[in-house]
Amino acid sequence: MKRTIEILLILLALATTAFAQGIFERQFRYADSLFKAGKYFDAITEFKRLMFFDSSGVYKFTSEMKIGLSYKAGGKENEAVKYFSLALKSANGEGEKFYAGTQIIRTLILSRKTDEALNLITQFLKTADDNQKNLLLYWRGWAFMFANRWQQAAKQFSELNENELTNLCKDVLNKKYSVNFVKGMSYIIPGAGQIYTGHYLSGLMSLGWNVLWGYTTVKAFLANRVFDGIMVGNLLWFRFYRGNFQNAEKFARQKNIEIYNDAFGYLENKFKGLKP
Repeated sequence: MKRTIEILLILLALATTAFAQGIFERQFRYADSLFKAGKYFDAITEFKRLMFFDSSGVYKFTSEMKIGLSYKAGGKENEAVKYFSLALKSANGEGEKFYAGTQIIRTLILSRKTDEALNLITQFLKTADDNQKNLLLYWRGWAFMFANRWQQAAKQFSELNENELTNLCKDVLNKKYSVNFVKGMSYIIPGAGQIYTGHYLSGLMSLGWNVLWGYTTVKAFLANRVFDGIMVGNLLWFRFYRGNFQNAEKFARQKNIEIYNDAFGYLENKFKGLKP
């Protein structure tokens, strides 16, 4: 009799577990269907509900990853990194750890947290196999691009034979303006930096004002009108001279931003390879 009761209790426990797992499986499928339909914030709610009730932890890693991916798709990178990090802790095996780790890296790249991304890449490179290393180095190149470190990005992609990305980085390098060079031109010839960056009217006006007030200042000193020379020189000539190279620097930076944005626009809309 005692043996029969024990068997019945075991069967009851197994049935209860199977019933619970069936419920959790249906909950997971429902949450996953929301995720696949692009209803990310509804999916987050359902995956969190699944993890709350599933004490066995069967769906913990997958749910945390899906929550992270949902937050990432919704533009909430900090929350995404949080859940990818939780998934990394609950991962079973090196494959799951690497998958979670690369998702953290990709999200950090999008957030322009370059140092954090590069540090994590370096950490994973220590234990990665050859295929994993190539992927990590690929993301290192992307981290450099998002940090506007195009020379390093070009070198990294070239070593990986990623020709399209290498050429894109080199194109940016060929087009971008040297801010120091533009400022230096303006120190020597007022207005030259603006003209060099395509702001012809601003450059010509800057050159004209500097010539006018410079001539006026020198003329005042030659006529022994020292006070007038000092006043004109300080209040007008120096003002326009300083504004000339400040504008040149601003225009160069604006042009570079436009060049960078064009490159990222290409990556977003035309590049067919793997993206963060």
